[in-house]
Order: sequence, then structure tokens, then C-alpha cells
Amino acid sequence: MESSPAARFLLNAAALVVVIAGMRAAAPLLTPFLLAVFIAIVASPPLLWLKRRRLPLWAALLVVLGGLVGIGALIASLLSTSLDPFMTTLPDAQARLKELTLDLLGWLDSFGLHLPREALATYIDPSNAMGIAGDFISGVGGVLGNAALILLTVFFILLEAAGLPAKLTVAMKTPETTLTRLRRVLDNVNRYMMIKTTTSIATGLLIWLWLSILGVNFAVLWGLVAFLFNFVPTIGSFVAAAPAVLLVLVQMDLETVLLVTVGYVLVNGLIGNYIEPKYMGRGVGLSTLIVFSSLVFWGWVLGPVGMFLSVPLTMALKIALEAYPDTRPIAVLLGPEVLSGSRFEDEVTGLDGEGRKDADEAPDGGGSAALSASRKDPAAGRATGLD
Repeated sequence: MESSPAARFLLNAAALVVVIAGMRAAAPLLTPFLLAVFIAIVASPPLLWLKRRRLPLWAALLVVLGGLVGIGALIASLLSTSLDPFMTTLPDAQARLKELTLDLLGWLDSFGLHLPREALATYIDPSNAMGIAGDFISGVGGVLGNAALILLTVFFILLEAAGLPAKLTVAMKTPETTLTRLRRVLDNVNRYMMIKTTTSIATGLLIWLWLSILGVNFAVLWGLVAFLFNFVPTIGSFVAAAPAVLLVLVQMDLETVLLVTVGYVLVNGLIGNYIEPKYMGRGVGLSTLIVFSSLVFWGWVLGPVGMFLSVPLTMALKIALEAYPDTRPIAVLLGPEVLSGSRFEDEVTGLDGEGRKDADEAPDGGGSAALSASRKDPAAGRATGLD
């Protein structure tokens, strides 16, 4: 006896809630593993390049892992040397910000604009913005505390990667399709991570250089914050700039505040609105709403690291949903605007390459009929080459 659509929906929704709750409960274990997976994806091209240069696998692994250890040690060193002095001065800076907020409210009172000070102090406290960056970086530092586990996981993933295609060929019923989807996930995630890492390094270096020229305290820390938060989509650049601007407002004059603000706007505008779109093409294949929603969702489930990995995790999920006719509409909703005749429309409907050519050449609207049949009957879609 077949269950009703409503019953199937409730069953799937309940299963989804259980999975999400399990992921959130297992976040301390799941977060280092996911981070290790994405580090391994980024490290795989250098490993393959070294192997093509006839370097043995063990030697190539040592070189790649040595580079990862060096990068991790550099980040940890910058965090330890910059974060401790900043946290020492944080209470005084927060107290000074509260004084400035009260002065601003008094200035507004002089113009007859009376605002409830107690409510503003409770819900709108600019001094809290300075604590956000410190808490966020402390959370990242906590993840780096699992460096040995992450590094060991990366080692075994890279060691097993070479034999994965052969295992999938034996294990899967349609190994060619599975390998194609897996390569697509790896290529998209690797491309995104490489471009994002490069632009984040450029952002951090430019911010550090500009703040050093202006004589701002903790310029190294703010450069590191800009580097880390550039991985956070949509709001990362704003969150990275807020504590630095507020600290300058407390410690320096208004002219320096304006120069710091202009520097952040120019750097993030140039890299975020020109360089990244130029090299990422049509983007990450996700709508703007989904990018922001994934930031909130993965951040809630996995913590600070979930914010860093929100886009690649959602990209991988979208590609997995595209693989099955029943879930393909969800993948379309996750994606950007679909233009008629676009390559993305071909992918989500199954009409690409020869399939589109045959559909276009079919008489009496044969293409539309075949497409409709493929949507109603997946088996018919496979028979006509539409799926």
C-alpha cells in the first residue's frame, strides 16, 4: 500500500530534523573531519603536481603536509601574539565606546530627539561588536587545537584518494556517472577554495599594509581577521571591518577613522566586486538568498567553521540533489536565476549535448514532449537520453 504524499513529506521532514539534530550534537567531531576533507581537496592539486614530477607518493605527502603544518603554525603564531594584547585592551575600549554612545544620545537629545537609553543599551551596544571578532577568532583557535586530528585525517584522505576511483568502479552500479558527479564536486569546491584563498590572502595583506601606514594598533590582527572573514560570504567583510573601525574611533581621531573606513571599502569593493566575480565566472551556482541562508544554517549547526565552509558545503549538496529526478527541483531552487537556453537549464533538465540537439530537431514539438515525459517518468527520460 502506497503512502500519501502528505505522509511521505512528513516522514522526510522528520528524517531531516533528526539528521540536522544529529549533526549539531556531533559538531565537535564533525567539524574537524569536514575541515580536513576540504583541506585535502585544496591540497590534492599540489600532491598530483609533485607526483607528475616523478616524486614518490610518500615524499609528495611529506612536502604537502609540511606546507600545511607551516601555514597552520603561522596562523597560530599570529593569533597568539596578536589576540592576547587585544583582549587585554578590550574592556577599556568597550567602556570608552559606551561613553561615546551616551555622548551621542545626549547630542541627539539637544535636538529634541529623545531615545530610550535603557533599551538602546540593551539591544544596540556597539561595544559588543568588538567582542564578536575576539570570540570568533577564539573559536577558530579552538578548532586549531585539534590540529593533530585534522592533519592525520588529511594524511589518510590523500593516501586513499588515488585508489578511490577503482573502489567506486567495483562498488557502484553506474561507476561512470558516480565518478563524473564526484569529479564535478571536487572541481567546483577546489576552484572556489583556491580562488577564495588567494583573494583572502590579498585582502589580509592590503588591510594590514594600509593600517600599518596609518599607525593603527593591532594591524597584524586586523589583517588576519580580514583574511579569515573573507571566507564568510555576504557579511564577512562588514564584520571584519567593524571592530577595527570602532577601535580606531576610540583610540585615534576622526580623520583616521575615515581613512580606515575608506581603505576597507576600497579593498573589499575591488576584490569582492571585481576580482572574485571575474575569476569565478557566473559565481558559485547558488542564489544570493541561499548563500546568506547557508551561512546562517551551517554557522548554527557547526559553529564558526560552518560559516567558512557554508558555500562549499551547499555547493556539494546542490550537485548531489541534481543527480536524482525527485530532488532536482530543490537543486533548481538553490541555484541562481535560470535563463532560457542556458547551460544551467540544460543541466537541471537533463538536456545537454546530444540530448538538446535531438530535442531541437524533433518534429512537431518532439523536444517538449520528450522533456515532459522525462519529468513524469524517469525511466522514459533515461530511454530518450534526457536523464
